[in-house]
Amino acid sequence: MISPQAQHNASIVDQFTRQAVPFSQMATQHEEVLLDFSGVNRDDTVLDVACGPGIVACAFATRARHVTGIDLTPAMLEQAKKRQQKYQLANLTWQLGDVLPLPFADNSFSMVITRYTFHHFLDPLAVCKEMLRVCEPQGTVMVVDATPPPEKAEAYNFAEKLKDPSHVRALPEAELLDVIASAGLQEIKTARYAFEVEFEASMKSFFPNPGDDEKIRRLFYDDLDKNNLGLDVHRKGDALHYVYPVLIAAGKKAA
Repeated sequence: MISPQAQHNASIVDQFTRQAVPFSQMATQHEEVLLDFSGVNRDDTVLDVACGPGIVACAFATRARHVTGIDLTPAMLEQAKKRQQKYQLANLTWQLGDVLPLPFADNSFSMVITRYTFHHFLDPLAVCKEMLRVCEPQGTVMVVDATPPPEKAEAYNFAEKLKDPSHVRALPEAELLDVIASAGLQEIKTARYAFEVEFEASMKSFFPNPGDDEKIRRLFYDDLDKNNLGLDVHRKGDALHYVYPVLIAAGKKAA
């Protein structure tokens, strides 16, 4: 019998193989915010967990000594390598692999980061514990993800799962902070930013189940200026836009 984790991993690889090229072509945003917030510098060795097409990993490579990106989907790593070549970055390593467990020894990196991934994990606490395990004592762990308002989380997650069947659950801010504190992260600090997306452009990056495209459009257009989904759906000219409420949370591993 196939385990739930194996089934979920198959869904991830299926979705992100198809999403690899569109995601790699999305306009980069907010990477400078992450660099500044993390405090990364030339002494750091960084691990980017579930690195996707390498957008964050390549940004961190401009400031760190070395960055390793790990991802479950070969097509994503192909895009990451192309991005590395485009920006002529030599201090990067890519590894195909899962997050449970991370295939690295204890205390391997001075900084461990992940962006827009926690909502895809069946067990985010277990992943966070793995991130801390491979981080050096007094090193930094940083998690970045959308955090819907708690009273809108159910509707938010319903909409996101329609768009991307590999979506599991985005955690409200308090719940996400509880997860990383429970994993052992200390001296936690936070910041927020809004990630605005044009609806029709975003739909080209997702591959919902057959027949769900119109359900998604109806759901978003019905939420125009109501914000029942927690995504601030609104118009800009003739185009429909929505906004992900994103939390940055970073802290230290105990000495």
